[in-house]
Order: sequence, then structure tokens, then C-alpha cells
Amino acid sequence: MKRDRHSGIQWNRVLRRSAALLMVTAALWALLTAAGAGAAAEAFKALGEDGGFVSAILRAELGEVEGAGGPFDTLDRWGQLVVGQSSLLRSNEEAVAQWLAGETGGDGAENDGQEKPAEPSPTPEAEDPEDPANLPEVTTAPDDIIARTLVPSAGVGYAQADGVYIYNTTDVAVDAAALASAQVNITLGDPAQPQILIMHTHATEAYTPDGTDIYVQTDNSRTLDNTQNMVRIGEEMKEVFEEMGLSVIHDETPYDYPQYNGAYSRSGAGVEEYLKQYPSIKIVLDVHRDALIGEDGTVYKPLTTVDGQDTAQVMLVMGSPEAGDYPAWMENLTLAMKIQKSMNTLYPTLARPITIRGSSVYNQELTNGSLLVEVGAHGNTIQEAIRGARLFARAAGQVLLELEK
Repeated sequence: MKRDRHSGIQWNRVLRRSAALLMVTAALWALLTAAGAGAAAEAFKALGEDGGFVSAILRAELGEVEGAGGPFDTLDRWGQLVVGQSSLLRSNEEAVAQWLAGETGGDGAENDGQEKPAEPSPTPEAEDPEDPANLPEVTTAPDDIIARTLVPSAGVGYAQADGVYIYNTTDVAVDAAALASAQVNITLGDPAQPQILIMHTHATEAYTPDGTDIYVQTDNSRTLDNTQNMVRIGEEMKEVFEEMGLSVIHDETPYDYPQYNGAYSRSGAGVEEYLKQYPSIKIVLDVHRDALIGEDGTVYKPLTTVDGQDTAQVMLVMGSPEAGDYPAWMENLTLAMKIQKSMNTLYPTLARPITIRGSSVYNQELTNGSLLVEVGAHGNTIQEAIRGARLFARAAGQVLLELEK
């Protein structure tokens, strides 16, 4: 009885699979007849790559097949015979293998817990540097800023000696000739220890935006962007000094932000801390920029040309005893004279006259090697200021190297 039942099941399978094979063969013959051999071949290929179609054909021809492995190893001989008669299935063994392994076709079925190979990520298109959206923001400095090379045309109103001019706005007498011949009473120590401190009482001072040198203002011609303010200028100086073998510390603290008033008190305290921590520091350079505006509102910029390039002029500003206790002011002024002479020798017209002011001592009472250095003015571009700063450092560095001896 069991044998008869088993025989019946086998014959049912034979009939079902034969009918499926007949249906597929008839469908393929009709497609070939209607479309022509070339078009039909392309259609077969497209159908064979369709996971949903493969799944449907497999279910129709084979029923549900359990197991995994090679695409035909799990089939009995009859199943292999049926599949073997279908050129569409036989030529797409990879799709058959995916179906038998339980992966989804086009019917949204689960993939039996196995991860599918990740779809390749599209290769991002390289940014086109010519696309306006990818170009850096660019601006142009106003053309109404007036450039002037500020040098004395005569000695009237100046104290001068050995080609160095001093513009003295105080009532304190200055003997320029005596200063020019005096010795600088400073000895720089081992360059393995810090010798120079560069700092900025007004670190946020900035220049006129030009080209890609653009910044967010914190106030008129001021910014916290250290690539565009006085910190950048100090960093350029530091680089030159170090190339010459001098040892430098650069204090980038913005003593003028968020509050401008009281900046000199805060920067003076900062300098004292550095001097306490590094007694080897003998030179303190407080690096600023000037602001030149005429009575009619015209903006001026101090500019010269060095090696064919526009370069911001540099001015040394000295305090005086009129503003308070400043016992070493003549020694500081002597150092300023030596550095001014070096600038005049190497880069004529780079230096503006030394200016002595009675409004402040500018923390110069803290050492006998303190200078306030103004590189250009707010009408200059930062590129002009960078060139001026680097040339100043080269000229000053030659004087300072002599102090090591």
C-alpha cells in the first residue's frame, strides 16, 4: 500500500514538472518566433538576470527545494534533468545558486540571515576648481586708500644722526649723536634658552581685506582670526629669527579682547610672567600696526617697494619718562637706533622715523630691550605687512646676533 502511494506521488511530480517544462518551452518558442533570434537572446539574458523571474521558474519547475551548496548538487536526478533542459536556468547558474541558498529575488523575501554583498558606493565626483561655488571668496582693497612712503624730506623737526631720524613729540631732550655711538647694554645668552619674546598688546588689529585675505571683524579693522591679525605678523617674524639661529617665544594672547581698555595693563602682567618663567629673555617686541587717517577721512598706508614688491613700512615707537617711571628708556632708545640703522642699510625706505611719545611707557620699563614695533597701518594689506615684518626681523636679527658676542 505504501509502495502504491509512493508511486502515485512520484507520478504526480513527473506530471507537474513535465507540464512546467512544457509551459516554459512553449513560452520561449513563442517569444523567439515573435521577436526574432537576436532580440529574443537579449530578452532571455534580461530575464535570466531578474531574480524574481528565476525564483518563479524554479518554483514552477522544482517546487520547494531545501538545502544549500552548489546550484544543482541539492537536486535529485529528476530535478537536475528538468533544470538541465532549461537553457535559461542552466546559463544563469549564479542566480540559481542565490535562490537555492535562500537569497531574495525580486519578491522581497528574507535572505535567511546571510548578508548580501554591499552595493558598491558611487565614486564621488571630484570638485571642479573652476566651479564658482568652489572658488574661495575674493575681495579687492578699496582704490581710495592712498599709499605714501613716509621718509623725512629734511631734518627740520627731527633729531637725527648717522642717517637715523627720531621724531620726538615730548619735551624730553634727545641727543641723537650720543645714542648713535653708544653701546647696547644687553647680552643675549645661549640660544638653547629663550632670548626674544614676541607679544601683542593689541593682537586683534588687522589690515584691509584684499584677495582671499578676508576675515570676520570683531570691530573696525580687528579680528580674532590669527591668520589675519597681528599674531600672523608675529609668527612671520618668529620664523625669520629662528632661521637666523635666535630663540623665540611667541605670546598669542589677545590682551585687547573682549575688552580693549586696559590692554596694556594686562599685557604688562603677561610679560612679567614670561620674564619670571624665562629669565633668559632679553628682548621684548610688542608688535602692532598703525592707523593713518587724514582730517578729511582719507585712509593712508605707509608703503615702499623692496625687490619690486609692495612692502609695508615699519616704525619703532618708544615711550618716555613723561608718562611715568622709566629709568632704562635711553638704553631702549639706543637699541632702537641700532636696529633702525640696520634697516636703513639693508632696505632703504623700509623704516619710518623712530617716534617718541609721552602718552605711555608701553611696558618698556620692564626690560632695557623692549621695543614697540608698528608694521604698516590698517590701510595696508596683510601681504604687504608680512613682507615688511620679515624684512624688519632680518635687519633686527643681525643686530641681535651681535649681542650674543
